[in-house]
Amino acid sequence: MNSRPRLHDVAALAGVSPATVSRALSNPQLVRADTREKIQHAIERLGYLPDGSARALASGRARIIGAIMPTLDNAIFARAVQGLQTTLANEGYQLLLATHEYNPNAELELVRALLGQAIDGLVLVGADHPQPVWEMVRAHDVRLLVTWASHPTQPSLAFDNYRIGQLAAEHLLRLGHRQMGVISGFFRHNDRARARLAGFRETLAVAGCTLPDGNIVEQPFGFEGGRAGLNQLLRLNQRPTAVFCGNDVLSVGCLFEAQALGLEVPADLSIVGCDNLPLTAQVTPGVTTVLLPTYELGQRAASTLLQWIRSGQAPQSECLPVELIVRGTTAAPR
Repeated sequence: MNSRPRLHDVAALAGVSPATVSRALSNPQLVRADTREKIQHAIERLGYLPDGSARALASGRARIIGAIMPTLDNAIFARAVQGLQTTLANEGYQLLLATHEYNPNAELELVRALLGQAIDGLVLVGADHPQPVWEMVRAHDVRLLVTWASHPTQPSLAFDNYRIGQLAAEHLLRLGHRQMGVISGFFRHNDRARARLAGFRETLAVAGCTLPDGNIVEQPFGFEGGRAGLNQLLRLNQRPTAVFCGNDVLSVGCLFEAQALGLEVPADLSIVGCDNLPLTAQVTPGVTTVLLPTYELGQRAASTLLQWIRSGQAPQSECLPVELIVRGTTAAPR
């Protein structure tokens, strides 16, 4: 049985070095057109397996989009991936997906790996990334779409994270709350969490309410984080009558812990979440939350990148609307 054709076989037939073949596959714009034609002819003659790079050489496009998410443990990111992948597949594109679990060093290596796949575009979450990420993207001249947060110079498809915190604060203030707390994921390397806190805190300040640092709790995103965060807040000398949680997994964990401790929600404690996960409508009481259209964000991210690829024109940045959904976990304080 003949062995599978290798890169050096392509190089020998094309009369170039293996390094030139590798360069033509990963960065075709760096190789002369006549040399690319010889390499493509050798690929076709040998039946060299046309991976993403070879397809990029043949067509000028790999028809692959890369996306790096913080995690898929949180359903909001999974929903966005569904919207992204479905829209890309309908247009004949593939999605290469990776997660960094909020580790900037892991994210850097993932960006490097995806850029080596001759992708046509890249989706990142948030605008807070290690400087080498931006440098690599510029060096490869890849189309980068920032999602979930705005960026001053890079095309972005964002939620107004400041407004999310503002909506939660306005709602609780209208109900008469003055002693409040926040349970959030870690703020480091998470510009979305920082913006939500800023919107919440500054809205309280305008109304004459302070949010002491001790009333702000950082916990890992998860049900246990919500439980642990509430217990921290309940140890304060002045217990909050309302809590804003940075996402709905935290908010549901907070609700479960409040109920386990014998607190009546919302009479003893009001809770506002963020995301509008389906679970928030299934628990009792239903969780008041801020709706983020994450599936739509995934769809729009895909269509935005595809239009960018076809037109060659960088898109205008957009901000998707968010909406407060009032359910049963908020009421006036006793």
